[in-house]
Order: sequence, then C-alpha cells, then structure tokens
Amino acid sequence: MSKTYTDLYRHALNGPTMGTRWSALFLAPSGFEIAPVKAALQVAVEKVDMQMSTWKPDSDLMRLNAAPTDTWTPVPEELFHVLQTGLEIGRMSGGAFDIGMGDAVRAWGFGSEDADPVRIQAALGMKRHAAHEVLELDHAGRRMRKHAPLALDLSGIAKGFGVDRLAETLIGFGIRDALVGIDGELRALGLQPDGSPWVIAVEEPDIRIRTPYSILALQDAAVATSGDYRHWIEVGGRHLSHTMDPRRGGPLQDAPASVTVVAQTCMEADAWATALMVLGTNHGIALAEEHGLSALFLKRAGNDIVPTGVGPLFRAQAPMSLNSFTTSSRATPI
Repeated sequence: MSKTYTDLYRHALNGPTMGTRWSALFLAPSGFEIAPVKAALQVAVEKVDMQMSTWKPDSDLMRLNAAPTDTWTPVPEELFHVLQTGLEIGRMSGGAFDIGMGDAVRAWGFGSEDADPVRIQAALGMKRHAAHEVLELDHAGRRMRKHAPLALDLSGIAKGFGVDRLAETLIGFGIRDALVGIDGELRALGLQPDGSPWVIAVEEPDIRIRTPYSILALQDAAVATSGDYRHWIEVGGRHLSHTMDPRRGGPLQDAPASVTVVAQTCMEADAWATALMVLGTNHGIALAEEHGLSALFLKRAGNDIVPTGVGPLFRAQAPMSLNSFTTSSRATPI
C-alpha cells in the first residue's frame, strides 16, 4: 500500500554557498535518514563553488583565467559542461550572454575587489571579442584554450547549475518531488504531495522591500530572474545594475527592471534571463520568441511596472498581477 500525504514529513534543509544559501524542500516518510541527504547537498554545491568561483583564488575557473593563451588546459567535468552551455547561449544570443566579462565585473566592484576607476576606464575602452569567439573547447580531451586574453566569469550561470546539482542529488536519493534553490534561482521536481504544483513568487523589482509581484506554479521546471534591484551600485546618483553589458564593458543602461525565464534546467534559465536583460525589452522579446523561450519582462514606467510576457507560459496572461497571474508548466528543452 502506497504512502499517503499524512504519512510524509516536511523537511526544509539549507546551508551556505556562493555568498548566499541553498535550500531544499521536500517530504519523506517517517524514518527517512535526512543527515546523509543534507551532507550530500552541501558537498554538491561546494564542488560547484570550488570549480566556478571568482572569489576563491584557487578555484578551477581562476586557474583557467591564469592560463596562457593558445595553451590547452584540462577542465573538470562540471565546469566543462557549464562553459559549453555558456558558450552555446552566447552564440544563440549574439553575444548578449558573455562569460568573458570578468574584468568588467571586478572593475565595477561586483567581484571580490572594490571598484577601481582606472580598471573601469580600461573595461569601458577595451575592444572585446565575445567568449564564444576566442574560447575553444576540446570535447574529447575535456580541455580548453584561449586564443586571446579572456577573464572568465560565470556569475550569470553558475548558481543555476548549482540548483540543478541540488535537484540531481535529491533524485539520487530517490526524492523526485521537491523544490530546490540558491538565492532566488529555483527548480521544481514533480509535484507537492497533494498533487498541486510548487508555487513560487516572482519578486516586485523594488530595491527597498521584498514583495511578490506575480505567482508561478511549476512542475518539472526551473525559473531564474535577472534584475537591477538586488545587486547594484550608485554612481553619480545613478542606480547601476550588476549585470554587465558586453557592448560597453559596464553596467546595463535603460534595461528592464527584471527578466524572469522558465526553462527545463536552472542553468539555462539563469543564462537566458541574463541574455534577455542585456538585450532589453524589444530585442529581448524578439530573441525569446525566436527560440521559443517563456519569459516575463518587467519594465518601469514612472511609478508603475509594465509587464510583457513571451512564450506559452506568459503570453496569454495579461495584465499579470499577484492576484491574476498563475501558470503551471512542464518545461520543454531549449
């Protein structure tokens, strides 16, 4: 006889990673050993951080950044997969998503060092090649080489991959219904025990308070948001987002307040949310439609927020508000 909803116990696990915290919410029967699950989840995200952090001088990513040009360098399996996906989405987005913006990220003070006016000017004035143009991957040998100087930064994709690793770890323990996340990037596995989708909020793009703007109900799907309201700096009285514009080597200007993407994996959702944010509302909507992405653009108009939905999850729902917008999805591959 199968377990009923009342036979299950709710477990909410969390731990530190990447300067924030990971979380995992699921239900399991009485007597289920939680300690090994939590330990495995922590190991999974620590491995991602150790490979992909720009805050750890001895990370695998920083080792790649220090490698000379035109020299093959071995790459760990997980990092290779993220680099491959990052370069692919870079190509598909016409360079809007670029994993080679590490110099600009650090120059503007969004990395492990304070903002530096000299390096800011260098980043703004640099003639750039997109990472997908100068970074070569050898799939058979699982190695890479740069054909020009390149400062890799995976802040627009690594957290999403970390969320996917949390999900895969739970599946390895036989847990196929769960909600996992890192810093607002989330992935839903299956359904809640009562058969309903996992319900999450898309935040209002407000720097002062955290409040929901709309609601998503997800099944076997991931969601990520790129916005200008959580990580930012103020320069000359102007609010500047942490998201770098590869076209200028500095923070985005006149971008949407936020872009939320629903995809099959959180890594894809994370990278595409950044790409569409960089492109802006008009070009971002066009690219999302071209690739069949489900995306929600929130743009400021005075004191109002103007939503635009793209894709099967969002297009038919307008206006989208906390009370009127709820959608359920089984995400399809991008």
